[in-house]
Amino acid sequence: MCSELFHIPYRIGGVPIFGVGVLLAIWLIASAATVFGLIRRGGTITEIIGALPVLLLLGAAILFLPRVFPDGLPVRGYGVMLLVGITSGVVLAMYRARQGGLNPEIILSLAIWLVVSGVIGARLFYVTEYWDESFAGRSVRDTFLEVINIPEGGLVIYGGLVGAAVGFTIFVLKHRLPLLAMADLIAPSMAIGLAFGRIGCFLNGCCYGGQTDLPWHVTFPKFSSRFESANSADLQHYSPPYADQASRGEMHGFRMNSQGDQPAVITHVDPDSPAAGAGLKVGDSIAAINGDIIHSLVDAKFRMFDAFKSQSPIHLTLRDGRSISVPAATIPERSRPVHPTQLYSAIDGAILGWLLWTFYPLRRHDGEAIALLLTVHPITRFLLEVIRTDEPAVFGTGMTISQNVSLVLLACGTALWWHLSRKPTGVLWPLTIASDASERAAVVHSG
Repeated sequence: MCSELFHIPYRIGGVPIFGVGVLLAIWLIASAATVFGLIRRGGTITEIIGALPVLLLLGAAILFLPRVFPDGLPVRGYGVMLLVGITSGVVLAMYRARQGGLNPEIILSLAIWLVVSGVIGARLFYVTEYWDESFAGRSVRDTFLEVINIPEGGLVIYGGLVGAAVGFTIFVLKHRLPLLAMADLIAPSMAIGLAFGRIGCFLNGCCYGGQTDLPWHVTFPKFSSRFESANSADLQHYSPPYADQASRGEMHGFRMNSQGDQPAVITHVDPDSPAAGAGLKVGDSIAAINGDIIHSLVDAKFRMFDAFKSQSPIHLTLRDGRSISVPAATIPERSRPVHPTQLYSAIDGAILGWLLWTFYPLRRHDGEAIALLLTVHPITRFLLEVIRTDEPAVFGTGMTISQNVSLVLLACGTALWWHLSRKPTGVLWPLTIASDASERAAVVHSG
């Protein structure tokens, strides 16, 4: 785990070395290049004006940086891998566009829309899912700053897909591009971006799996790398897997459920553990911890974590009237061994990207590549959720929100395959390199 790779200070010895001005200069150059590219390929005034809101939003984000990071700009492992994933996806899509005779500068314009809308969607999905655990109870200012603190991690892939899908649809309709042909073109890029993004999750410590004794298990340090030297009393300073295990009782030999707005219920007890010896059983519902009334799992997690940090015994009052005392747990330097589900997902994304890249020339209809993505990824994601422990079940289904979304996406993929089967064979952009500029222009405008 390496959530923070390094830190760039704004000043050293009072001398400015890096600041908002540098980023604004980069932003100005990139914005000018984007506008110039639109003009160069004959973009209309409407197209140029349509790109301005996204560019201005990026500029506003840069101006806001000192408020979020007053001590300098941290370079996070998650953010770096996200950038690598985006860059790789754009390069692949531009290469494939050129092969099909499509102006690759269109991909650059599309990439801005996808990145901004995808990040917004992924963050909103994460904030909604983890509101009770990570955002509730703060002041309005602190909540807002935490919500926009994207470099710390906290993006949900499916939220990103929804956001990117909205941005993608607006872009292709606005520029009168073929929807399914464009979706096929970027499908491999989406999978490759997912692969790199999951490596970022591994560096950040999020999206972790449940405990395992398999030889390839991983453990995570007590603190996130940016807080390693802190004498921390804040739950947020601990690495996500370590904090989760400590706050749900795993360090004491048992585990509570993961539904934040439900009563705290014991879902697992380690055999031969002090908790088992004290008489704690699966299904026991907790009414109080160390004399504090428990209204929900969120209350229980904070009380458990406080007891863990203080290395004090835990006195549980159960709803059936029993009282159980569990001895204090030792404070290890690393978490208990867990599945490296982030790396499983990275491998899954890389294989899926290769499959889509190989399948693209074999399509018989526009839309088959994105249909394949909507078929394979929901299945693998659904299965990976079985060994992840960071998401609660929702909607009374007994499945996580990602599993529910997976079923919806799989249904959409199935419906798309059925729709394509009823269309005549043929693709708009076969994999042939246009022989000259006029032919390329003809292919572009045919869309």
